[in-house]
Amino acid sequence: MKKFKQLIFCVLMFATSSVIAQSDVQIALLKYRGGGDWYANPTSLPNLVAFANEHLNTNIRPEIATVETGSPQIFNYPFVHMTGHGNVLFDAHEAQNLRNYLIGGGFLHIDDNYGMDPFVRPQMKKVFPELDFVELPSTHEIYNQRFYFPNGLPKIHEHDGKPAQGFGLFWEGRLVCFYTYECDLGDGWEDQAVHNNSEETRLKALRMGANLLQYVFTRE
Repeated sequence: MKKFKQLIFCVLMFATSSVIAQSDVQIALLKYRGGGDWYANPTSLPNLVAFANEHLNTNIRPEIATVETGSPQIFNYPFVHMTGHGNVLFDAHEAQNLRNYLIGGGFLHIDDNYGMDPFVRPQMKKVFPELDFVELPSTHEIYNQRFYFPNGLPKIHEHDGKPAQGFGLFWEGRLVCFYTYECDLGDGWEDQAVHNNSEETRLKALRMGANLLQYVFTRE
């Protein structure tokens, strides 16, 4: 917990007009086993960081790290992003390592890039057998940071036509994992030419991602 408190202090408690002076804060992409394309959306996180640095006055490093689920290096990153379309597999060591990371102050954002849901839910049950994903109401802080989303998670890609939903895992009252389903924020963060999203759609996705970073870096 100390290590994460130090990282958060590096980020500082910021309002929208403040400037984060430190440049050693870095976010990471989770590399998991099972055959799923953990590496999907390669331009998404760099674009999100650039957007946050411009619009929130953050100073997050532009280089995105890659970290494996079972690696001790995961504790170096206050925010880890996980995405893909297919299979996910955690062994006992990986599940325990991820649990320790999240209990210790880390944060995991899972973004279903379509087709991930039936695989990621049972694997997260290995991490927190005692917890269930709960849908966050539109009044949750994550939707009410620098940018306001009165209807909750925005819909970015159609997929099955279902409404976008944001689910959370709470450990002792603290949100440790945010799971975006039927939304596909990562596709919205990518370069415009990749998915040919409208500027309005990309802006919604980037603003929601910025809210997510702001929430993680300013929570108690």
